[in-house]
Amino acid sequence: MPAEERLSVPNIDADLDAAPPAAVLWDMDGTLVDSEKVWTVSLHETAAWLGGELSVAAREDMIGSNMSRTLTIMFDDLGLPHDPDRMAGAERFMNERTERLFAQGLEWRPGALEALRMVRAAGWRNALVTNTERFLTEMALDGIGREHFAVTVCGDEVEHPKPAADPYLRAAALLGVDAAECLAVEDSPTGSLAAQRAGAAVLVVPCDIPVPAGPGRVLRESLVGLTPTDIRQAYRLVTGERAA
Repeated sequence: MPAEERLSVPNIDADLDAAPPAAVLWDMDGTLVDSEKVWTVSLHETAAWLGGELSVAAREDMIGSNMSRTLTIMFDDLGLPHDPDRMAGAERFMNERTERLFAQGLEWRPGALEALRMVRAAGWRNALVTNTERFLTEMALDGIGREHFAVTVCGDEVEHPKPAADPYLRAAALLGVDAAECLAVEDSPTGSLAAQRAGAAVLVVPCDIPVPAGPGRVLRESLVGLTPTDIRQAYRLVTGERAA
């Protein structure tokens, strides 16, 4: 899709008087930074450490997931019993390997840094909402920049991580707004579902796997060239769907 072709929705007039989102809630892995490739390395190495080989289908199912569900998928894929001690060992191995890879630096997704700066310049607040655990998120923030975000919420700080609504509901509460007044930016089916369950409008920019279209979602190929009008239009389209 050409860079000039923005939202994959019918061309609608930009109504700058329409209520904008109260905040923009950003996923991290695969949305802002190209860290899914890093996770792929650590996941395959963890599977090898367990004595097996991770299938492509299992890896794709893990995208956007939390640690508990990821380990369950991995052990099922490798045909291993859910032994708590062995799963805890696999979690430690995976975290240690991922930490070393994160320390080498993470690449931005195309247009992501400019999009964050644009949202702040337009007067909206950003929140980071990720299933990644806090200690790894802090490492990522060393490169991303904490100054972009009014609040950050991690997967180990809520009772139920994505695809549950909890992370997005917590971020909205910390911002003092309703999640239904926010626009979430996601790259995966898991994350998109979490945002929708929280009531947020969702701008979907797929990374490694396709994300199906559907009510409450606006699909976009890339964050490159994202404008305040694009943000307003995406939010307006979803809220218009709800009102119809």
